[in-house]
Amino acid sequence: MAPIAIKRFLILTVVWLALTRADPGGLLPGALAVLAGTWLSLHLLPPDRRSIRLWPLLRMAPGFLWRSVVGGTDVAWRALHPRLPMRPGWQTCPSTLPAGGGRVLLGGEFSLLPGTLVAGTRDGRFLVHCLDTDQVLEADIHRAEREIAACTGSTTPTNPQRKDTA
Repeated sequence: MAPIAIKRFLILTVVWLALTRADPGGLLPGALAVLAGTWLSLHLLPPDRRSIRLWPLLRMAPGFLWRSVVGGTDVAWRALHPRLPMRPGWQTCPSTLPAGGGRVLLGGEFSLLPGTLVAGTRDGRFLVHCLDTDQVLEADIHRAEREIAACTGSTTPTNPQRKDTA
């Protein structure tokens, strides 16, 4: 735990120094804020034995950026279209990733799919608000799970449950 605490402390210190331009008047409040932030981060997000693998994460980046653009464009097109082609509603989608950072990352990635927003989880299933409930999400979810499993060192998900419509 000590190496992770030190990393978080150093990251928060660099952020504080950058935000205050290393103003000497901000050093004492900054030290207190960094200590409190480090303590809080360790309690809200305890260290996980798995770490993020850099190369798989970098391989994910172009697709992540592309899906961000496509997702934003899709939502804008639907909002500006004269007939508003939307069938909003909820879907639940399973995740076979273990609870923790990988599943949180999957929820963020999932929200980039066109017209989707993860609103939480229940019993290992994502609660997803969709602008189009006819949208099939399973293939995208499984792809993202495999990519995230590679980044986090988790076992590759197998045998996901069937998607239900809520």
